[in-house]
Amino acid sequence: MPEPFRRLTAPALPFWQDNVDTDIIIPSREMKGTGKTGLAGGLFANRRYADPVARTPDPDFPLNRPEFEHARIWLAGANVGCGSSREHAAWALAEYGFRAVIAPSFNPIFFGNCVRNGIVPVVLPQEVVRRLGSPVTVDLEAMTVRGADGQIHAFALADEARTMLLEGRDPVELTLKHAPAIAAWHAEDRQRRPWAWLPGAVA
Repeated sequence: MPEPFRRLTAPALPFWQDNVDTDIIIPSREMKGTGKTGLAGGLFANRRYADPVARTPDPDFPLNRPEFEHARIWLAGANVGCGSSREHAAWALAEYGFRAVIAPSFNPIFFGNCVRNGIVPVVLPQEVVRRLGSPVTVDLEAMTVRGADGQIHAFALADEARTMLLEGRDPVELTLKHAPAIAAWHAEDRQRRPWAWLPGAVA
């Protein structure tokens, strides 16, 4: 279950390239299993390493600079997370420690994968993202982002996605918050349509 997200102030990685697809976020060769762990080392592998096999760091990639080594917020370009729908991209970001991605636009599937894995997807204009600097504060309760210059920018997020992130729930857990209402509906429906319920079916 993802850790609940309320407010975070952290270093922000400036990797602004547009159309960073999921294969850039986590190359397919780095996906050696179906679990959510063991992926952080392969995050941005083709950009982060001069030699991905030997894991030789590329000094030009910002994640290898000391001030961004512990980044937990990614300042991205437009259409981030495009390409394959692989959820491993969100898993790799989360395992490394990223809790928010701020970008002008997201691929919709990647956007949803971020929410389900405890990463806050924030949409802000490109010119705002480029001047946020580091550190950055993402406040999900106030629905604002504060840049290094102190400027505050409001963002929007659907209520369901915001609740999942605030409470650290996945979609099933969010639905189960309504378990009493669901059980009551089942009981009523069993009375109304007994023919629709198999003998021994659990309401």
